[in-house]
Amino acid sequence: MQNVLSLSWVIPFLPFLAFALIGLFLHRWPKISAALSILSIGVGLILSILISMIVFAGEAGFTYEVAVRWLNMPGLSVDMGLLIDPLTAVMLLVVTIVALLVQVYSLGYMHDDPGFASYYAYQSIFAGSMLGLVVANNFGQIFVFWELVGLSSYLLIGFWFGRNSAKDAAKKAFITNRIGDFGFLLGILFLQIIFGTLNYSELAGAVAGYGNTAILITVSLLLFAGPVGKSAQFPLHVWLPDAMEGPTPVSALIHAATMVAAGVYLIARAFFIFNASPETMLVIAIIGGFTALFAASIALVQNDIKRILAYSTLSQLGYMVMAMGVGAMAAGMFHLMTHAFFKSLLFLAAGSVIHALANEQDIWKMGNLHKKMPITTWTFVIGALALSGIPPLSGFWSKDEILLSALASGHTALYILGSLVAFMTAFYMFRLIFVAFFGDNKGGEQAHESPAVMTVPLIILAVLAVVAGLVGSPLMNNAFDHYITYPGAFHPAPNHSIMIISSLLAIAGIFLAWAIYQKKWVDFERIKIKMGGLYQLLYHKYYIDEIYAWLIKHFVDGTARLMEWFDLKVINGAVNGIAWLTGHLGITLRYTEDGQVQSYALYMYAGIIILLIAALCAVFTVLA
Repeated sequence: MQNVLSLSWVIPFLPFLAFALIGLFLHRWPKISAALSILSIGVGLILSILISMIVFAGEAGFTYEVAVRWLNMPGLSVDMGLLIDPLTAVMLLVVTIVALLVQVYSLGYMHDDPGFASYYAYQSIFAGSMLGLVVANNFGQIFVFWELVGLSSYLLIGFWFGRNSAKDAAKKAFITNRIGDFGFLLGILFLQIIFGTLNYSELAGAVAGYGNTAILITVSLLLFAGPVGKSAQFPLHVWLPDAMEGPTPVSALIHAATMVAAGVYLIARAFFIFNASPETMLVIAIIGGFTALFAASIALVQNDIKRILAYSTLSQLGYMVMAMGVGAMAAGMFHLMTHAFFKSLLFLAAGSVIHALANEQDIWKMGNLHKKMPITTWTFVIGALALSGIPPLSGFWSKDEILLSALASGHTALYILGSLVAFMTAFYMFRLIFVAFFGDNKGGEQAHESPAVMTVPLIILAVLAVVAGLVGSPLMNNAFDHYITYPGAFHPAPNHSIMIISSLLAIAGIFLAWAIYQKKWVDFERIKIKMGGLYQLLYHKYYIDEIYAWLIKHFVDGTARLMEWFDLKVINGAVNGIAWLTGHLGITLRYTEDGQVQSYALYMYAGIIILLIAALCAVFTVLA
């Protein structure tokens, strides 16, 4: 057992090794590059399964930690280490399973891309960075891998850098995340200054006995800035929809198991800090709930299949963050796990459609895909049912636990908001399905089913989307909640009424989408006209991007004008002023050069007298 746990470092190391080998030696052999990348993740998955078996065979508080001193200086010591506990084990499984299936799927999706080898190199460093983040045992180490996740996402989002939209999206993601990361880094520095350590275990004990409420609020809010950026919470959400410019398998990885999951994982890992500040917990819950509703409302009217899924991810991330904020850490992590499987399924199925339709992404230019692409269609339907929270699929168990936690913890408004989001989620997902897969448009005539290398991962993920939720259900004695817990975390008792209500809301959303887009009992164009400005507001995403662009432009322009004035008036003024003063002094002194010896003698005597007076003043000052 100990030998297996001691090999935990191999899990993130192998993808980094694959990245280095592909980049340095194997980039001319695309198939070997892909095989090496897939092998590195496959070995990581096997080790993750073995580690999980050990962890979950033990008690709920099982922990394995090892660290080495990397830097030792007076007043500062830096450790590097590994932490294996139930939270780590779950994340290792989620990341390696999804990453492996995405990489296998990519063999078909990216097979004729000229950057095939580079793509797998970037996939390797992306997965390795996320796995390194998961096993880290301190905030300093997690920040290093946190930044590597951001860097590798930049490379993958901008993979097709020949398109301006891809380059712009990559820069937007990178810059937006730096805003949140700045706050995160400040929070880490405060932890080091105040507590003298960044180790999770040591901090847990130190924070528990710390009594300065203001400091805890400040530090926890700064730390939360990181997840706001990385998990695309309002107002730093704008990068995630544009990240769709990358290859679709990249979207599946970013939206399911890596980048956006990192923020939620950080909140769970540092839950002992956030939970020590009720004020911060309330802020987290409100931001999460608002993001869930905000993003779901935008998804209602989008027409791009990937953008619908992107705003769905934003909304579901809001669910997870809201769960953390109401104290239900286990519920948030449970939803992260189930969401990883059905959302990666949805993105990969969408990629299958896009691949078959020559990169078409507008759902209104698709139709009748269920006849030409049955595997893609029905796996997509399974993913949508899981996302909508239809029992007994995985999303039903995790979503209901979040809603129940919100209500049982006294946050009735957040429960109502979450229930509304559940209805909206079912509606916009089945709007997509009834238009793109079962609609009577002619856009899908040239479609064909994807090859087995792409459909087999869909089938595996569909199975996981069905059964993964059972680990947190009463059928397995809520095993997930038993293992994923912290002191102070909230675990509500089952409530069948809440389950029934949320299921009915999801069914109502599906029925409404069926009535409008399949049966056409209601003319959708008339609805758009009646909605008027509201439809345009939702379609243009509340004009948030335009507002940010206006603010940035005016801020930059205003700053530029201020710098111009400072340069001309202050810097140039000082330089030119010195030159002017020197010139005028020269002109003035020129008149003293009159060629009269008696004048020079007068100036000399005057100077001597002045020096004597100065000397006498100095002497008297010393004697006094």
